[in-house]
Amino acid sequence: IRLYRKARAIPGIKKILVASGLRYDLAVRSPEYVRELAPHHVGGYLKIAPEHTEEGPLSKMLKPGIGAYDAFKRLFDEASAKAGKKQYLIPYFISGHPGSTLADMIAQALYLKQKGYRPRQVQDFIPTPMSLAATMYHSGIDPITMEPCYTAKGLREKRLQKALLLYWDPEQHDLVREALTLAGRTDLIGTRPEHLVPPAPHRRPPVRKHAPVRARRRAS
Repeated sequence: IRLYRKARAIPGIKKILVASGLRYDLAVRSPEYVRELAPHHVGGYLKIAPEHTEEGPLSKMLKPGIGAYDAFKRLFDEASAKAGKKQYLIPYFISGHPGSTLADMIAQALYLKQKGYRPRQVQDFIPTPMSLAATMYHSGIDPITMEPCYTAKGLREKRLQKALLLYWDPEQHDLVREALTLAGRTDLIGTRPEHLVPPAPHRRPPVRKHAPVRARRRAS
């Protein structure tokens, strides 16, 4: 907070904006920090990375629960409104991270729908050399606990996990329905508000066009 204030006081400095990389789990411990950040250091949008909603994959990322994100959003929205500014958080989510199952992704999709989120900042996990997550991906073991760690490796399941993050996109509905069927959650297919995706549309069989009948000439 002191650094922000000193930087703003430097002659010639008009704006100092934070676009991403914020440790929101630490920010919620200091409402004063959020009240300093929102009015002075956000240019309308702030990207942050809760990455997941479920404890399984979050524990492998060594990240806090989704409650920390919810708490930060409340503080951020309140501080922005008090400053008279319309500002938005852009949450970043990932699929296929070590520890993430189809059940975890379904729970995450339900959370996103409940909150009215339609995320576009999504990515399928790619193992980065020398990272903890890459160790889990290749070995199937969490090196911190030395316990088995499930990771989706097949291309099909990775596509299904990512599709669940994009549950709102009609182009992904076939994959989402497939994921829900595999997970035994066909109860989430329907047209009511609690459902995740609509049923598959009934497709009529194509109508065959008969070739025109040509009159034959009689041989003279």
